[in-house]
Amino acid sequence: MLEMCKVVLTKVSFDPFLFQKELKKSTEWIQNSELIKFKQWVIEEFGKEYSSVIAEVFTNL
Repeated sequence: MLEMCKVVLTKVSFDPFLFQKELKKSTEWIQNSELIKFKQWVIEEFGKEYSSVIAEVFTNL
């Protein structure tokens, strides 16, 4: 599931609305044990462009 979420986020990263929507869904699907690893990956890949979106989604967990 983790790898699928990474692929989806990469594909929708052109649109802030879609990115936020898919990031929220991803955090619901991914197991808690993988969530920290996923968060680190998201920050590394998209932190410059979507830092506020990432912070909002992960703060609301």
